[in-house]
Amino acid sequence: MPFALTSSAFDNGQPIPSAYTCQGQNISPPLAWKGAPTGTQSFVLVLEDPDAPGGVFRHWGVYDIPADQKGLPKGTPRDRLPIVVNDFGRAGYDGPCPPPGAPHHYHFRIAALNRKTIDVAANASVASLWQAAQPYLIGEAELIGSYSR
Repeated sequence: MPFALTSSAFDNGQPIPSAYTCQGQNISPPLAWKGAPTGTQSFVLVLEDPDAPGGVFRHWGVYDIPADQKGLPKGTPRDRLPIVVNDFGRAGYDGPCPPPGAPHHYHFRIAALNRKTIDVAANASVASLWQAAQPYLIGEAELIGSYSR
């Protein structure tokens, strides 16, 4: 079974419901994964918008997710797992909030790691978290949603 990331809120390639955006409740969507590679000891999850005017904009980074965990619930609390600072300058999830116009594509990416913990600074960015995870990466899955205002 291939490593896969899904959401009960939207299908891959489909629009993200407004509840999970800055125009709604701005809470994280429910996410689930399956088929993690053998040897997985933890997961890292990030949310990125590569369509942002200034380049990739990072909305969320969560790490040290235990290997036996199979998903994150809707509205995952900011204090449930270690999180890093997003490109809004806040720790935690901040949903899609593109400028008016064409839809942006939001990439939820999960990395399976062969290490239980990642060493990152308390105020680390999502980009630095993803970079710190790369040496331990043994599998990756992605879910893409779109959103426009």
